[in-house]
Amino acid sequence: MQKKKQSLLVLTYLCIGVVYGDIGTSPLYAFKAMFDGEHSLAITHTNILGTLSLVFWTFIITVSIKYLSLVTRASSNGEGGILTLASLAHRVAPNTLKKAVLYLGMLSAGFFFGEAIITPAMSVLSAVEGIDVVNPSLHSFIIPISITIIVALFAIQKYGSGKIGQFFAPVMLTWFVCIGLSGLASIYHSPFVLHALNPIFALRFILAHGIASLFTLGVVVLAVTGVEALYADMGHFGITPIRLAWFFLVLPCLVLNYFGQGALVLNDHAAISNSFFLLVPSDLRLPLVLLATFATVIASQAVISGIFSLTRQAINLGFLPPVRIFHTSAKEQGQIYVPIANFLLLALVIMVVAAFGSSARLAAAYGIAVTSVILISSLLLMVVALYHWRWSSVQVICYASIVVTYDALMFTSTSLKFTDGGWLPLTIGTIVFMLMVNWYQEKQRLSLLSKHPLAVDAMVKGLEKKRWTRASGTAVYLARNEHQAPSSLINNLKYNETLHDRNILLTFKYSDAPYVHPLKRVEFKQLSETFWQMIAHVGYKESLDIEQIFDACCTKELCLCPADTVFFMSAERIKVKPKNLWHDLKARVFILLSRNALRTSERLSVPQDKLIEIGVHHEI
Repeated sequence: MQKKKQSLLVLTYLCIGVVYGDIGTSPLYAFKAMFDGEHSLAITHTNILGTLSLVFWTFIITVSIKYLSLVTRASSNGEGGILTLASLAHRVAPNTLKKAVLYLGMLSAGFFFGEAIITPAMSVLSAVEGIDVVNPSLHSFIIPISITIIVALFAIQKYGSGKIGQFFAPVMLTWFVCIGLSGLASIYHSPFVLHALNPIFALRFILAHGIASLFTLGVVVLAVTGVEALYADMGHFGITPIRLAWFFLVLPCLVLNYFGQGALVLNDHAAISNSFFLLVPSDLRLPLVLLATFATVIASQAVISGIFSLTRQAINLGFLPPVRIFHTSAKEQGQIYVPIANFLLLALVIMVVAAFGSSARLAAAYGIAVTSVILISSLLLMVVALYHWRWSSVQVICYASIVVTYDALMFTSTSLKFTDGGWLPLTIGTIVFMLMVNWYQEKQRLSLLSKHPLAVDAMVKGLEKKRWTRASGTAVYLARNEHQAPSSLINNLKYNETLHDRNILLTFKYSDAPYVHPLKRVEFKQLSETFWQMIAHVGYKESLDIEQIFDACCTKELCLCPADTVFFMSAERIKVKPKNLWHDLKARVFILLSRNALRTSERLSVPQDKLIEIGVHHEI
């Protein structure tokens, strides 16, 4: 029993560094953005208590109730994340909703890409801006220092986050303790701010400001940026450690810091220029700037790693073209590096830092990316609750009236800042979404074009009746569909008129589950004396190579010798079949993506001397 408690404590400690990096650094900029910028509020007793109450109850409604109590229940073998939620909702939704759920999942993934571009820029800028408080003459160095840190952060991604991750937990634990104590010291001198825990102050604020309170709500949402990490990282730690860390450390420290900033600004209105760093004595500001920089790098690392994982999931679900993925750990499958995603993120983040120049200007762009993902997750959860958990209509209506309504209000509030920078993540998210939809739809069309009219059973039966020239060893033919004859086999017989002693028709099936048990990796069916059909199952969070297939085959007593095995694959050549402007544009984009996509043989690490590719031409 004691061992179980100790392991739970260790997991709780570790998840502090990985899960709460982004939401934990939001005090750097969220409170300041409410009172220092366009549509900012006047610094009054009523406004301070009203916004603090909104922040606290956003923590309760969005984080504590929605995510920690409801969303995290929608898991697949303990795994979470927005694409996991979309996959689960798609599986249980009725046919009339399946397409809408599928596109919502793609849209949320696109917006997450947009959010990931803003997060490193926002986090690092807000930390480095602390040098303004230490020495105002260093202001001109903020952008160069920020870009240098960002370049260094992306440069080390190829080495993997494993070693860096060992320092995440102690740094973030130190961070939360420091921001909690600095806020507590300020509250001690002005304890009246604790009245803001009462929701009546939030209601009074909304009633007093009316529609204008939407602008404030659009900044309040910055306090919960990174909330998606609670769900996405659930598979690494389990939900219990994540909940313990939130309720016993993260939530209290965040509330203390926000309320401490409120107390400070009420006593000294000029402190709003950088209320976070002014909470501590001048001698401690430089160390706090350094600690904040480390904390924001950790927050950025979590989002970057999340993009790598999301990219792999989207590829396995058929939403994006395959790209090269490297595993940076021999033990942890989740630690991966995606070079193309890393390069694009780096370029876009640097452009964002240079274009916006300050965390205050980035605040509008940040909020809309976060609220779009939060709102979509609420809509998908309604589908899961209704068709998977079998909630009654009354329960779903109650959920929608509280959580979905609040999420919709936050999204509406951030949408008001579209022209102030909110257009950026929405534009990026929409472009990624359109690329995903185009790739998915065109691949479906191509799959239909590639289907050979001859069924597998009928083909094998006919082949076995004829005497063919036989080559020694095993031939593996990749097939898109287990029911239809693969084009690679048909074309091989057409041009070479040769069969091997053993012939395996291999089809990959990507599961709705994140991982597949090694013993369930492959399944066989012997079709004839020399033909077998093999289906390899892959989880959407997995990367598969041919060695894993060989190992899985041995567990099924059909051992394949790499030296005697040859792989036949179709090398598709695609041309545009002119139709109309929109069709031609989509087709050309698809062809461009296809030409730059990782080939199946490269993705499976098939040895080049064991690969035979046969050209197949298609018009789309």
